[in-house]
This record gives sequence, C-alpha cells and structure tokens, in this order.
Amino acid sequence: MATPLSPLHETIHKQTAKEMIRDKIISMIASGILQLGDELPSERELATMLMVSRETVRGAIQRLAGEGVVQVSQGARTRVARVDVEVSAQRIGVTNPTSINGYSLEAVHAARLLVETSVVADAARNLSAEDIRRLEDSIAAQEQALNDPVRFLICDREFHLTIYYASKNRLLADFVVDLYTYMLDHRRIAMAQPGAIEKSLEDHRFIVRALKMRNPEAVSAAFAEHILRIHDTSRAVDEGGLADTGQKTAQTIPFNAAGGKKESA
Repeated sequence: MATPLSPLHETIHKQTAKEMIRDKIISMIASGILQLGDELPSERELATMLMVSRETVRGAIQRLAGEGVVQVSQGARTRVARVDVEVSAQRIGVTNPTSINGYSLEAVHAARLLVETSVVADAARNLSAEDIRRLEDSIAAQEQALNDPVRFLICDREFHLTIYYASKNRLLADFVVDLYTYMLDHRRIAMAQPGAIEKSLEDHRFIVRALKMRNPEAVSAAFAEHILRIHDTSRAVDEGGLADTGQKTAQTIPFNAAGGKKESA
C-alpha cells in the first residue's frame, strides 16, 4: 500500500496525488534537474523515489503527456519534450525555481549556512517516525543511483524536502527550498564527476544518523558540512568555465537514464 505523499504532509493547497506528482516533475524541469530530451526513470523507479504508487506516477505522466511536456513512446523511456513550463501556483517554495540563480554563489552559500542549518535543527525536533523511515528508504533509493546523476538528484530533492518541511516554520522551509534549487543544472554536471554521488550519499547517511539521535546541533553541523561540499562542487563547475558566478548558463550536459552523456545534436 502506498504511503502518504512526502514531504508536503501539511500542504496548504488540496491536490490529488497525481497533481502533486505532476507538479513535482514540472518543478524538476523548471529547476534544471530534468532537461530537454532527458529520459525519465521508469514508473516503478519514480514511484520508489517519490514514495507513491505506480498508478499515481502513471496518472501524472499521462497528464504531462497530454500537456506536451513529456513524450511517451511504446517500448521506450518517457522523455522530456518541452522545458518552457509554467510552474503551478501551488508550487513548492516562495519564488519560481530559478529566480534564486540571479544571486552570487557566495551569497547563496552564506544564506544556506545561516537559514538552512536553523531550519534543519528545528526539523530534528519535529521529524516523525514516518519521516525517518522515508529518509531511510530514500537512502536505499540513492544507493541504486550511484551511476545516474539525474536519478540521484531526484532522490536528493525528496530527501532534502522531507527534512525541510519537518520544520514548524513553513515560510522558512519554503525559502530554504528556493536556496536548494540554486544552479541545479550545475549540480547535474558536478554529480557526474567520479566519486561525487558517493560523497553526497555519505553526507546523507551522516545526516540521518544525527536526525535519529534527535540532536539539533549534530544535524545543523552535518548540514553545514554538506552545504560546504555543495558550494565547493558548484564553484568547481564555475571555475571550469561553464558559467560566471551567480549567472545561470544555457550550456548544460544532458544525461540519459543510465547516467551517460548524450551526444550533441
């Protein structure tokens, strides 16, 4: 039996499960996790990553196909067919998923250290046993995505949002989601580097251990280390000439479902 949707168990807007999953996928496209031509994971894999039933995922995909956002072909993976998507008014976060990209890397890093560490410390006090189980299930899903940056980032997003929305302050949680979306297209590139996914997974395991201890200080410290790693990998992408600091680039490297680079058209 499918468990309740995560992480928006206190969502303000009433939506069906299919609508929520549809909006999640739209947000992934808008933020750069999913890009034009990308293959989506299978229905079974998406159901595991997003912690819903396959029927819910199938319904969301069918709706997206009807909108022309994805292309469904018999015997082939579903692909992203359009990236000029409009994020729903019931989106997660305060702003649209890419507006935060107008700020510098250092500004966003400082904001994450200041705000995100406080939000996750509060989450450590309020996380439910069901939330902990979801995080452990997410770790298991992440372990199956070691060679697939896109699949890993889908899991990563659910992992982070589950923690953020355990905080009692919904406004701060929404703001932290916006900070999290910063330069996610760059993180795709960074996650393709050897050992990058393994290091993030190691951070996530440490974070879950701290959360299970209900230790706000340990959780905050674990996130500070994780945020520093994200900062360093994002800076490395910038210094590699792929973008100027604080500016979103149109130069991206699409990945297929197996994690390999696609050839340019």
